Amino acid sequence: MLTSLSIKNYALIDKLHVEFNDGFSIITGETGAGKSILLGGLSLILGKRADLSSLKNTEEKCVIEAVFNISNYKLQSLFKAENLDYEAQTIIRREILPSGKSRAFVNDSPVNLNSLQLLGERLIDIHSQHETLQLTSNEFQFQVIDALANNEDILQAYKLELKVYKKLKKELKELLDFQADAIKEHDYNSFLLSELVEANLVDGELELLEDEYETLNNIEGIKEKLSEAYQLLNEEQIGLLPALTSLKNTLQKLSSYSLKYNDLFNRVNSSLIDMDDVFKEVDILQENLEADPNRLAVVDSKLRVLHNLMQKHVVDSVLDLITIKTQLEEKVSFTENLDASIQKKQLEIENKEAELNTISKEIHTKRTDIIPQLKEQLETLLASLGMPNAQFKIEVLYEEAFLANGKDDLSFLFSANKGGNFNDLKKAASGGELSRIMLAIKSVLSKYIQLPTIMFDEIDTGVSGEISNKMGDIMLQMSKTMQVFSITHLPQIAAKGHAHFKVFKEDVNEVTQTNLVKLNHDERIVEIAQMLGGLEMSSSAIAHAKELLN
Repeated sequence: MLTSLSIKNYALIDKLHVEFNDGFSIITGETGAGKSILLGGLSLILGKRADLSSLKNTEEKCVIEAVFNISNYKLQSLFKAENLDYEAQTIIRREILPSGKSRAFVNDSPVNLNSLQLLGERLIDIHSQHETLQLTSNEFQFQVIDALANNEDILQAYKLELKVYKKLKKELKELLDFQADAIKEHDYNSFLLSELVEANLVDGELELLEDEYETLNNIEGIKEKLSEAYQLLNEEQIGLLPALTSLKNTLQKLSSYSLKYNDLFNRVNSSLIDMDDVFKEVDILQENLEADPNRLAVVDSKLRVLHNLMQKHVVDSVLDLITIKTQLEEKVSFTENLDASIQKKQLEIENKEAELNTISKEIHTKRTDIIPQLKEQLETLLASLGMPNAQFKIEVLYEEAFLANGKDDLSFLFSANKGGNFNDLKKAASGGELSRIMLAIKSVLSKYIQLPTIMFDEIDTGVSGEISNKMGDIMLQMSKTMQVFSITHLPQIAAKGHAHFKVFKEDVNEVTQTNLVKLNHDERIVEIAQMLGGLEMSSSAIAHAKELLN
């Protein structure tokens, strides 16, 4: 519910702050006093676009702030979805800067207009005689029926299952599309895979093969150089090993004289050991080195295969080829097993369709069962509102397709006159009739679900007498379970409010301003008497006002 509203520097409002209670609140005022300005400011809180013309003083910013108690509205999921901090006492603030820019905040967190509109429509429903399009929409009509049928939980279950069903259908389409393309590519992928499988790929093999190829391809030159190395190491006259052995023996004789000679001896001895190891390895390499034309041909062939595959697949390593081989194996395997996957997916879809059909039939049954009760309540209320011949013809027809809220096609027809033809609401009812129908529907809804604050803006235009009295009674009854505002010119309705606010203009320092004040009991008597008889109040008008209030 709306607990307070503050407006600063908006249109003819300089500064205004008013607090509201639950129940039924009346707003009255002379034509042109500024009721539309008040509604305009409130609409900015609900996400309406703003411009500089809204500013009273174009050199200062306009600030509109509303506080709502939303503890009973179950809006936690909406706040979470919009990434907002949830507070039971939620503050919405709208600012229009002199530059023309507009900013909006929910609990001090900046929000865009889309988020503000989503939240706003869950907090306040502003309804005037000219705003009845919602009533004629199929979506709203379903909401009315489902509220009475207590379908909230089962509809939620249906929507969750429908989401899964649509996902399964999408996955099946993707499988079928993939199959159509995959069949074309299957032979080519199989050929590519067989090439890679035949190559018997091993990570790191390329480097080993290239090393072996260089050895086998240059074996004579390698033999020659190894022989030279052998001679340089072990030739009796100039060999490195005999020379190092002689040097070692010489230094060994000096090593006993000084530590520095002993150090030289150790270093030469270490070098001799290393060179001896080198010599042995050269000797082994010579012995094991043999020309092998057949092996060279095998290595050359394998290298050609690997390089051709790398060039073909535009990669730089055998590891990349192995990765491609794995991907091809998955594609080929997936294609070959695609029929089984499609059959499995089709079976999942059939099972989900069965679940959805079961839920849809339950929804349909509950809707069908509640329609006579809705029809009776609406026709009874409308009879009391001066439409004794109003009749509804409401039917839900079970269809084949899964729709957003079940499988029903809704026919919501109306006839205002006895013996008249039934037609769509927007064709069968006048503007005034639509307003009374909306009041009746909102009245019925308020008994079944928690509606947001509702503000009726002069929906009583064109009615009087007992009908206006009944409209007031309906709004008063609604206010037992929700917060209701009525902007009215009718004293019969104004007298029924728990609280009464007056919109008025006044000149302050030769500047016209709009203001809103809450009237006490005596002020209400005066206001209602003036609504009855004009500014020149008679004693009978005052007595009548007191009677209405009592």
